[in-house]
Amino acid sequence: MLIPKVDRKKIHEYLFREGVLVAKKDFNLPKHGDIDTKNLYVIKACQSLTSRGYLKTQFSWQWYYYTLTPEGLDYLREWLHLPAEIVPATHIKQQRSHVPPRGMLGGEERRGPRRDRGDREGGYRRRDQGEGKEGGAPGEFAPQFRGGFGRGRVPAREA
Repeated sequence: MLIPKVDRKKIHEYLFREGVLVAKKDFNLPKHGDIDTKNLYVIKACQSLTSRGYLKTQFSWQWYYYTLTPEGLDYLREWLHLPAEIVPATHIKQQRSHVPPRGMLGGEERRGPRRDRGDREGGYRRRDQGEGKEGGAPGEFAPQFRGGFGRGRVPAREA
């Protein structure tokens, strides 16, 4: 499919900037949700890049999910004439501040299990288990499961 160079450049720039792309499987959609071009152009451009090994495609629930491969990163960097210092957003490592576990903080003593459970310690689990419960089965109730047609014994076949 012939895609105008302006639209192809928009698609490639978005792919390089983000590193990932999603597209709804609707070929008649007039505009893609994130890129200012036809959805068909986005799907077909990504299909072309996938066939060359520059994108990895995952399809689920009528949506295409495209992920840039390392070869695709090199190809787009060359196609867009970008320096090696610029990388997609998915390739940037986020800095996490290390927070030690709760018991490892300096100055705190190690304690046993927590005892501040508030009203959960109440008697809702220790209700009176007396004989006068309403709505329950009588004390002598003992159900018996003898099998039958539903799950147990298979009925005898007539010869």
